[in-house]
Amino acid sequence: MVTAVVIIDLLVCLLLVAVIVIQSGKTSGLAGALGGSSDTFLAKNKAKTLDAKLSRGTKWVAVVFIVLTLVLNIIT
Repeated sequence: MVTAVVIIDLLVCLLLVAVIVIQSGKTSGLAGALGGSSDTFLAKNKAKTLDAKLSRGTKWVAVVFIVLTLVLNIIT
């Protein structure tokens, strides 16, 4: 049982790294804050973009990774 949880935890860890690497950086910084309004068409539909989906996926994969790591810590 421990071996199966370790393998699943390792696969989830690799998936988490892959999802984080695929995401684009949030490098707009100060230039993005100074240059324009936030009520653009793209801002309104931000929840539908690939970056938003990857962000939500990262949160879910991170939660699964944390839970599996805690379970692994408890059963060993």
